[in-house]
Amino acid sequence: MSETAESTPADASNGVRLIKKYPNRRLYDTTTSAYITLAEIKALVLQAQSFVVRDAKSNEDLTRSILLQIILEEETGGVPLFSEQMLAQFIRYYGHGMQGFLGTYLEKNMQVFMEMQQRMQDQAQSWSPEAWQQLMAGTPAMQNWMNTYMDQSRSAMQQLQDSMQAQSESMLAAMGFKR
Repeated sequence: MSETAESTPADASNGVRLIKKYPNRRLYDTTTSAYITLAEIKALVLQAQSFVVRDAKSNEDLTRSILLQIILEEETGGVPLFSEQMLAQFIRYYGHGMQGFLGTYLEKNMQVFMEMQQRMQDQAQSWSPEAWQQLMAGTPAMQNWMNTYMDQSRSAMQQLQDSMQAQSESMLAAMGFKR
């Protein structure tokens, strides 16, 4: 969603919607020249519109903190996406040597999941109501879909591990340590 930390109000000229956050915690959409709510920012996310949230005074990029606020609201209302155990694991990875790896892994996994979902939606346009009922009933079609997702997830993890190993070997070779 956000651009680099050096992004400026010129973001709007790049097709990135600029939202300013004022000290009174109000959010101002410079595209519509109106104050907006977190729910409206959530709508921008759901519409896949690019935006950046900046502190009106310091120009600091606040996009991540606003997105985290939206996630917090979603987690506290309704059915949470993350279990307590999963959130605790995330916290344990902050400052850990594998923090960057976990973030990359989760991002790749989410991308694989979204691609699978898109393929399923594309195929589903031609499905009959009976086919939908079978899928939702947990039939082998759903199991096959989940198995394919898991295989792709394992593949993404293996690619990350291979990449990390190659980087480690390269770094050790540059330091004079060879395997």
